[in-house]
Amino acid sequence: MSTLPKGVLRNMIKDGNLKTAGDLHSYLKDMFKDILQEMLEAELEIELGYAKGDKENKQTDKRGNGYSEKTVKTQFEEIPIEVPRDRSGEYGIKFPQVLLT
Repeated sequence: MSTLPKGVLRNMIKDGNLKTAGDLHSYLKDMFKDILQEMLEAELEIELGYAKGDKENKQTDKRGNGYSEKTVKTQFEEIPIEVPRDRSGEYGIKFPQVLLT
């Protein structure tokens, strides 16, 4: 049972030029990394209470403070990610530490 409509899957195959299982593996690994990165960015936005660069809606002293490089162990392999930081050090990612190196 697929969670994505066939049209979406076919577009992914076409756009990703997927022809082999290796192509699919690389595509999924890259997609996993991109989605994980966006989840971390969204989580920090929620923690801070405003989107990056949104000075109009900023109603707090909380601020972002760059990124820390981490490696996540996945079923694809180890994937390097950039974990966003807040200036006060209150924000922490919600992954089990065993996944991070």
